[in-house]
Amino acid sequence: MLDAVVTVPDPMSSRPKTQALSLTQSASGVSLAGGVRAGPWVFVSGLLPRDLGNAQRPRSGEPPWLTQAKSVWQGAADVLKTGGADVSRIVRCDQFFTDWRAVPFFHQARRAACGNYIAPSTSILQPETLVPGADMMTDMIAVASDGPAIEPIFPKGLDTPSTSSFVPVVRAGNLVFVAGFLAASGPGDLDGVAKEAKVPEGHLWKGNRIQLEARYVIKEKLIPALAGAGLELKDTVKANVFLRDIDDVPAFNQVWAEAFGGDIPATSITPTSNPGFAIEDSRIEINLVASTERKSVKRIDSERGALAVCDGHPVALRAGDLLLFSGLEAADRNGLIAAAKRGGIEAQMEYLIDVAEDACAQAGTTLRNATRILQVHTDLAELAPACRVWQRRFPDMPLPISAARVPAPLIVPGCTVQLDLWVYAP
Repeated sequence: MLDAVVTVPDPMSSRPKTQALSLTQSASGVSLAGGVRAGPWVFVSGLLPRDLGNAQRPRSGEPPWLTQAKSVWQGAADVLKTGGADVSRIVRCDQFFTDWRAVPFFHQARRAACGNYIAPSTSILQPETLVPGADMMTDMIAVASDGPAIEPIFPKGLDTPSTSSFVPVVRAGNLVFVAGFLAASGPGDLDGVAKEAKVPEGHLWKGNRIQLEARYVIKEKLIPALAGAGLELKDTVKANVFLRDIDDVPAFNQVWAEAFGGDIPATSITPTSNPGFAIEDSRIEINLVASTERKSVKRIDSERGALAVCDGHPVALRAGDLLLFSGLEAADRNGLIAAAKRGGIEAQMEYLIDVAEDACAQAGTTLRNATRILQVHTDLAELAPACRVWQRRFPDMPLPISAARVPAPLIVPGCTVQLDLWVYAP
């Protein structure tokens, strides 16, 4: 890996907006960025372990998952340092694991690396990372050392997982970051999924399980977490929703729309493995970003007539200096776009980039200012041609891509990639 900083030119201004950090090159020749510095924000993207352990003598040293986790945290420290931050400045940390047995070793390495401050975290299970044998991938958001102060918040009465040790809520500048929460109950969440979030044993229709869990997470976790920062649910500008069963999306969306009175924030809904969470029978986990300046938040919908994946969701929201997207799939009112039925993954990516560019233009920025490109694919063989589309459209832009395989299908039948973007919008 090259410890480099490259300024990404912005055609809308002579002043550079973002800096690509820690460049590498993929096997297909695509320039990748391990991170991005944008104003006070430092993003770490798609961080995989450099060291997978000793494959020839896997039982002769420390656990291979611990080796991988240590490698991830050393890699994070390197990228953060290049961007003017360190682990004490992280405000969000999201992990994908391919094997639940790796998670305790990741926690062990994280405690060793981070000490007493561990940023709000979300950990879910997915079937595959980009590197065979790599059982974990992480994304991080940090604030540079010369940026705003970080305020850890421990809302009264909010139960958090006993072994993860993360701070549940952090405020940095005008944004508040809330960790991922399950519908778990009891001190340390050790009582498993709350009784109120389950259909009573032996009953078939005293509630709907996904809706019971979603309502519990919103009422007992997310609302108290935001209240600890002096905010309300309506202040949410971005949510990541992870579902074990993609067929739960319509029932979840009913609850989600009711909770926000129809004014839904930017929302990405991603399928997980089954099981997919720390509690084996959980069906959903949600994390949030909220704004302390909700009145200045701008909703962005497509001027091209493109639809958000789910009815009522915005294409994106601009909050302060960030443009936060809902999960995008290459679909219109008739489902998978016609071009993709002929042109496959490349046609899907051309469409998604067009929609994103349109939203960026409305927000007064450009997709060249992307700080995170999270692509989940149902087949990782499609990642290389997807990246080549990015490269054709932005030949001088190192791509801050995170990618993993998720179970098929996605929300829209026939779509094989979902795009989740964060873009700097100063």
